[in-house]
Amino acid sequence: MFYIIDILGTIAFAISGVLVALNKRMDAFGILIIAFVTAVGGGTLRDILIGETPVSWMKDMTFIYVVIASTIFAVVFRSKIDYLRKSLFLFDTIGIGLYTVVGVEKGISAGLHPIICIFLGTMSACFGGVIRDILCNEIPVIFRKEVYATACILGGATYFLVIKLPIASNFVFVIAGAVVITVRLIAVKFKISLPSLYKD
Repeated sequence: MFYIIDILGTIAFAISGVLVALNKRMDAFGILIIAFVTAVGGGTLRDILIGETPVSWMKDMTFIYVVIASTIFAVVFRSKIDYLRKSLFLFDTIGIGLYTVVGVEKGISAGLHPIICIFLGTMSACFGGVIRDILCNEIPVIFRKEVYATACILGGATYFLVIKLPIASNFVFVIAGAVVITVRLIAVKFKISLPSLYKD
């Protein structure tokens, strides 16, 4: 289940990266690079911090193939994807939900404190998007007032609350990921944001 979630998160983030690159009218190489860094950027930083090297995508070629296949799929069917901005938001949201759970689980496997595990989950979920946005000359979403990292933190905290209940571990993954996705969707739907420090 953990491996499947990791693959699904990679697919979601790769497609998210492709959509941003298409918006910026990049060439084929640029699109592939943006898809790749979006998909594995957060996980790479996470693995380096916990000393798990070579990082996961270097040890398992499946991730490379998944990124390439997802990139080709998104480019070929880009005309079929209506409302590009909505599609980008959806895939990005699914990606952070899945990767938050992956990061938390990696932290647990490394024997780290729950707070550090939540930090790792948030970083895994957010930093691929940070790298993507920087390369695309955008202010990363995580640094704006949108509820983004906050959703990941709540999902990570939910993981540690639910895991104490007599529930199968697979359902713990699903519930924690669903909390991240739901919080993000609700925040955008009802325009909920973090307090601004600046006067408009």
